[in-house]
Amino acid sequence: MAVILGIESSCDETSAAICIDGEIKSNIIAGQAIHAKYGGVVPELASRAHQLHIIPTVDEAIQQAKIHKNDVDAVAFTRGPGLLGSLLVGTSFAKSFALARQIPLIEVNHMQAHILAHFIEEPKPSFPFLCLTVSGGHTQIVLVKNYFEMELLGQTLDDAAGEAFDKTAKILNLPYPGGPLIDKYAQEGNPDAYKLPEPQISGLNFSFSGLKTAILYMVQAEEKKNSNFLMENITDVCASVQQRIVSILLNKLKKATKQTGVRDIAIAGGVSANSGLRQGLLAMGKQHHWNVFIPKFEYCTDNAAMIAIAGYHKYLRKEFVGQDIAPLARMHV
Repeated sequence: MAVILGIESSCDETSAAICIDGEIKSNIIAGQAIHAKYGGVVPELASRAHQLHIIPTVDEAIQQAKIHKNDVDAVAFTRGPGLLGSLLVGTSFAKSFALARQIPLIEVNHMQAHILAHFIEEPKPSFPFLCLTVSGGHTQIVLVKNYFEMELLGQTLDDAAGEAFDKTAKILNLPYPGGPLIDKYAQEGNPDAYKLPEPQISGLNFSFSGLKTAILYMVQAEEKKNSNFLMENITDVCASVQQRIVSILLNKLKKATKQTGVRDIAIAGGVSANSGLRQGLLAMGKQHHWNVFIPKFEYCTDNAAMIAIAGYHKYLRKEFVGQDIAPLARMHV
C-alpha cells in the first residue's frame, strides 16, 4: 500500500490531500479571503496566510482520510510554478515532514498536476490526449503522451485567459475574483449583444491583451453615451465577453485536433470551471466526434488532490528528490 500526502501552496490556497493506492481519500482546501479588498492576490499576505493554514490543513486531511501521520509513505509537493513566497511555505513543510519521518520527497509540476487531475476519477482519457490548461496565470494547449511526457503545442503570448476575465471584471467594476461573477451574469445575458474582436495569432498560441483593450474602449464609448450603461447592460456585456474568450480558446483547440489527429480532448485549470467553456467544449466535441473530459469543479481550482495523484505515479517510478530541492517560480510543462 502506498500512502501519499500531497501539499499545494502555489498561490492563495493552502491545500492538503491523502492518496492511497491512487485513490483520493481527502482533499482539504483553505482559501484566503484577505485578498478581496485589494482586488487581487498580494504575494506577501498569501505567504503569511499559508504559514497559518498549513499545519491545520494537513492535520484535517490526515484525520479525514482516517490514517495516522506515521502511515504516510511519501510527501508530494508543488515545486512550481507559482508565487515564490507561497511555494516556500509548502516546500519547507514537505521537506520537514519527510525529514522527520525519513520518507521520500516528491516534487510536482503544478501545471502537470492540473492535467493529471483527470486521473483522479473515471472516466479517464487515453494517451495521447490534448489538454487545454487555462487558469489565472497560464493558458496552454498540451499534447499529453503519458503521465509525465507532455509537449507544449501553444501558449498565451501575454495575458492568461483567467487574467483576461479578472482584468475585464475590474473594467466592469465587479469585485475580485471577477471571473466567476462574469460567468454568473453571462448566463442571463445575450452573447451576441456586443461584437468583440478575435485576435489573429499564428499557430496554436493565444493573445488576450488586445481583447482586454477592446473591451475597455467599448465600455468607455458606451458610457459617454449613457452613464448608466454598465448598470443597465452588465449581463449582455458579460455574456459577450465570455463568448469571445471561450471562442478564442476553442478555435485554437479545434486547430490542434486537426494538426495532431488526437480525439481525446480535456480541459484543466481554474477557468475549466467556467460554464461557458464547459458547454462550448461539449458542443464542439459532439460536433466533431471528440471524447471530451471535464474535471469536477473541486479539481479545477488549485488543490492538493492533483498533487497527490501526480505524486502517486511518481512514487511508483521512485522519482524522489533530496532535501536540497528548492521551489521555482517559473516551470514549464
